[in-house]
Amino acid sequence: MQFQCRVGTPEGRVLEQTFVASDEPALMTELGKLGYHVFEVRRRGLSRRLAVGSLVGRRRKPIPVQEFMVWNRELAALLKAGLPLLQALDLMLERMANQHFKAVLTDIRDRVKSGQDLSEAFEAHAELFPRLFPSTLKAGEKSGELEQVIRRFIRYMKLVVDARRRVITALIYPVVLICLSIVMISVMMIYVVPKITQFFENLEVKLPLMTRLLIAVSGFAHDNVIWLLLGAVAAAAAYRAWSRTDGGKLWLDRAKLKVPFLGPVLHRFGITEFCRSLATLLTGGIPLVPALEIATEAVGNLQIRRAIAPQIQLVREGKPFHEALERSGVFLEMSVDMIKVGEATGSLDEMLSSVADFLDEQIETRMARILSLIEPLMLVFMGIIVATILVAIYLPLVSALGQSQF
Repeated sequence: MQFQCRVGTPEGRVLEQTFVASDEPALMTELGKLGYHVFEVRRRGLSRRLAVGSLVGRRRKPIPVQEFMVWNRELAALLKAGLPLLQALDLMLERMANQHFKAVLTDIRDRVKSGQDLSEAFEAHAELFPRLFPSTLKAGEKSGELEQVIRRFIRYMKLVVDARRRVITALIYPVVLICLSIVMISVMMIYVVPKITQFFENLEVKLPLMTRLLIAVSGFAHDNVIWLLLGAVAAAAAYRAWSRTDGGKLWLDRAKLKVPFLGPVLHRFGITEFCRSLATLLTGGIPLVPALEIATEAVGNLQIRRAIAPQIQLVREGKPFHEALERSGVFLEMSVDMIKVGEATGSLDEMLSSVADFLDEQIETRMARILSLIEPLMLVFMGIIVATILVAIYLPLVSALGQSQF
């Protein structure tokens, strides 16, 4: 068998060579006798990482954000203490409990040991980490301020994570109310109403239309509860698969921005993501056009991302940055004016951070208003549903009592 290997020689050089061996263990034994340090082995075009690094190819789940932030804090502390990068990576690998993360970091350590920059090593696993991280590392390597750049990235991630947490926390309560409403209505329709229907059969009265509709819907739900559950599971699975396609994600992101009350909040959150990402990259010394390309990809909403992406070419052609953002149609007039001032005064990164802070305040204010409206609206909705069911149940009883008096 032929193996394509990347090895380190005893003299400290890194070579890519083809070796012939009966199998991989025999190859490793032979290379060990030659004094080579093996970084990578490929057989018949298939790349395979050695040791724990081979786990990387089997599981490509993104690294948890909180765990990645803790790792960055520890790395920054070790670099500030004066430890060389390789020694810092080795020290942190010894304490790593997450085997998936450890496999990825082992591969990154090996790449750095073979001569790659840390940013290039992370770029090889770009889908597992925040999109901005390799670029910010590259800026730190060029400026010689890797530790400061990592700390700046930690501050950026903390702001983004806090903003997302606030939005999610604000949405938990209304989601719980909706779920409780669905459960309550389902229990009444599947179990309560069918039992009352048996009582109605003994009443010699004509049932009102509302009651007949309630009984029909309840009977259908009771008789087909298994099929309804299976249909709900199938619909959820189909929705999940469709929402992961480009077309489905774009349609959903467009729809989110059009939701009353919540749409403007999500719109501002997307602009905040863009402004914070761009400010972090510019502060790290990355030129405007490459920074724009990276910051655009960091925006979670695909509709906003697609509106900004074509404007990068205008900036590349020499158009003012604020003018390009204005043409995208997704930036608020206030945001464009603030960015225009920052561009004119040479403090674009600071002004972008100010725009993000201002939008964060607007998001919090709007979310507080939405929550103050959702609770009474949900209570009214639940009250109407319950009242409708009770009226449909009691109408035949009132009718029967009326007939019994005559």
